[in-house]
Amino acid sequence: MPNTISANAIAKQIIRSGTSPSANYRAACVGKSDKDFLNKLKMCEEELDETAHWLDLIIACDIMPKERMQDLYNENLELVKIIVASIKTMRTKIESD
Repeated sequence: MPNTISANAIAKQIIRSGTSPSANYRAACVGKSDKDFLNKLKMCEEELDETAHWLDLIIACDIMPKERMQDLYNENLELVKIIVASIKTMRTKIESD
């Protein structure tokens, strides 16, 4: 990232939103109930979506070339897909109980 005020602000946001899902997932794994697990997974999804927002902004504002951001963006998208699939599975389990 370039050393500019806007790039530094976005980088800090990405560090926060990009690292939060792992902590929330860890908390989900020790959740007190299925509903607690589901809630923590939703928090992971929200943070990953926020990270996607910041990555989109970096690309849209030409802060970094799209080619340099693509692998990171794709990795984030894959994590969203995994978390969303887990959310759907847990919702089905909760509804069937």
